[in-house]
Amino acid sequence: MAATELDGHWGGTRFATETGRMNPAPAPAKRARYRAESDRLSGISKDTILLAFASLFSDISSEMLYPILPIFLTQTLGATGTAVGFVGGLASAAQNLVQGLSGWLSDKLRRRKPLALAGYVASAVGKPLMGVATSWSGVLAGRLIDRLGAGFRSAPRDALIAASAPEEYRGRAFGLEGIGDNLGACLGPLLTFVLVGTLGYAIRSIFYLAIIPGLLACLTILLVRERPVGAMAAPANRISPLEFPPAYWKYLLVTAIFGVGTSSTSFMILRTQDLGASFQMTMLIYAGFNFVAALVSYPAGSLSDTFGRRNVLLAGFVTCAIACFGFARTTNMTLVAALFLLYGSFLGIFRAVGKAFASDFVPERLRASAVGWYSTTVGLTSLVASIVAGMLWDRVGASAAFDYGALTATAGSVALLLLIRTAPNRT
Repeated sequence: MAATELDGHWGGTRFATETGRMNPAPAPAKRARYRAESDRLSGISKDTILLAFASLFSDISSEMLYPILPIFLTQTLGATGTAVGFVGGLASAAQNLVQGLSGWLSDKLRRRKPLALAGYVASAVGKPLMGVATSWSGVLAGRLIDRLGAGFRSAPRDALIAASAPEEYRGRAFGLEGIGDNLGACLGPLLTFVLVGTLGYAIRSIFYLAIIPGLLACLTILLVRERPVGAMAAPANRISPLEFPPAYWKYLLVTAIFGVGTSSTSFMILRTQDLGASFQMTMLIYAGFNFVAALVSYPAGSLSDTFGRRNVLLAGFVTCAIACFGFARTTNMTLVAALFLLYGSFLGIFRAVGKAFASDFVPERLRASAVGWYSTTVGLTSLVASIVAGMLWDRVGASAAFDYGALTATAGSVALLLLIRTAPNRT
């Protein structure tokens, strides 16, 4: 029996099943409808734009809280550093684990929009719940609701993104969503900086105000039109990871090898402050990092449509290795800021191209599951990376933590070259 494999252009694949049958490419009428909707913006449809705005609003909401949550826990509620780590770690683990489940459920039900909407609503509601908390355990409850919602919406939303554009423009669709996501991550901290630092708002009030962009994200999702998910070559009750092709599992292995060293940006923030940057300067550098990621996302996705996902993703892996190596070696503040921005370019590439690549390996009926388990892999390996980097930081030194990241990024680059073959573009 023929092994399942990719054949043709990464962005426009046909899939050979284990029985040797080919799943049909999108019908001409379907392609014509896609193009009629998307030609005005070179392959980007109205639904793609709406999904990008949903990511923009939701990330503004989430990132408004990122710089103040540890301060709120320790200074307002009197929590210990251990409690801060427990809240962050447990919430992150819950978000990562639920992504694979929501992807499977989305494919099982053949529905994307209702599940994505439920996740956006839960995430929006969790934020003011943190604000009313009087103890760190109350913050943990609100944070869990917030992050479970964020994880639950991820895979169905990504499947909506993949379906919002023709296959040959899928990288651009994920790139545009990446602009929204990273731009929101840039604007959120800046908005909090203005509200607290300039206008004098109390920290607790930011948790209440964060629900506003969260609800705007929910409204935007309501406007997205969901296209029916076809049954393709198997019944709906056979949604199983066992149906993923071998090439997909190789891609997850590459992602894991790379990801076990890709730790949280918290260590870069700590490094920046350790070298003498003020809180205000650190906030501006962090905002610039997210702004660069936003700028890079769409061009990276578009280039991956033309030159192949693997080539553009490899450039991102190498960029990450260079940034980590630089952080391990320099103490010059100007160079540190430049390296932070360079790391932002990696993040823009990785977020846009990584998910688009994961969706290329499977037919439409398995797409949410595939992207969900990919996101779970990224999240869990990042958690491992952060734990290892923290231990190296405490016991060996900051340079060792970043050297570890550079080493695994290099290993991931080699694995990408060896395990993922390129495919010729189809004309």
